[in-house]
Amino acid sequence: MKKNLFYLTSVFLYLLVFFFPACSDDGSRTDLPLSAVIFHSINGKQVAFTALTHSAVNWEWNFGDGNVSTEKDPVHVYEEGGYYIATLTAKDNTGNSVTVKVNLAVSLTPYTLLTGDHTAEGYGGKTWKLTMSHTVNDKLVNSDAGLSLLAPNIPSLPSGAFNTYVGLPEAYNDEFTFYYDGSYRHNPSDGTSFGGIVYAMVLQQMGLSQITKTGGKAALGQDAFALTTYTPDEEATFVLNENEDFTIPTVPAFATGIQPPGIPVITYPGVMTLDFPDSGEFIGIRDFHRKVIVQEITSNSMRLVMFMTLSPDAIVSQNPLIALSTSAAILTFEAVN
Repeated sequence: MKKNLFYLTSVFLYLLVFFFPACSDDGSRTDLPLSAVIFHSINGKQVAFTALTHSAVNWEWNFGDGNVSTEKDPVHVYEEGGYYIATLTAKDNTGNSVTVKVNLAVSLTPYTLLTGDHTAEGYGGKTWKLTMSHTVNDKLVNSDAGLSLLAPNIPSLPSGAFNTYVGLPEAYNDEFTFYYDGSYRHNPSDGTSFGGIVYAMVLQQMGLSQITKTGGKAALGQDAFALTTYTPDEEATFVLNENEDFTIPTVPAFATGIQPPGIPVITYPGVMTLDFPDSGEFIGIRDFHRKVIVQEITSNSMRLVMFMTLSPDAIVSQNPLIALSTSAAILTFEAVN
């Protein structure tokens, strides 16, 4: 037993000497090379940073919003949510330095969710397209205050609805890209756009576009949608308003007010809207009304309300052209990059 104890003690001492060599008589030791890693945690707009460094004696932080700090482990509160790049430069006592960065997604706003991470390398905007799978919230509705169902027998749109019900699978092909600087690009992959048939007929009568295909009669009793030839506006911009009282012309039965010269309108209070000013651009459905309501937006999906005019009788003025909304489509879009 004593022999075994002596053996184990000897092995332990050997390992101790091998792995933990004694310091020299003058107490000197080899310093680790200068290095730095950023650890962080986010709570709302507050970010706590920790500098995991070796041999550093100085820490310089740039939080990416114009603010800086020389604390080792600072806590910073961003005034606005968004994407940021935080940078740490650590220095040792000989003046050597090392710089590391971290990308942050801080309390993302609807605008940053829409346009994507502009701080990412190779940023090219954020692209969306109409999802073919749809959700239970995707519906064809009336443009009344409650957005009631257009067809009670269709409570929500099933997967591939614009193929199954309307016969226009091309509706799912277009891509819509939003950029952080406010610019907008629309890519109609087959040179046509999907929209309401009344607007398509008006464009064709004016010689501005040609109808290439119509659909919807089997399910809705009439052709309600159409594909028309389309050339995107390369200089288009967009505006996202997070909270406004949105007023749109509508048929008298749905109106909540009247605007000169006697146009019935409906107001949707306190909604988020997406618009394309001074442009013929749109998202999803091409119709008289290009401004849409954003019901919900996340990193991966957004749900929009797009208004349509599905009756020729709802065109109440030719000059200026005024068309009353009769219906709307509530549709979900998915992020594709």
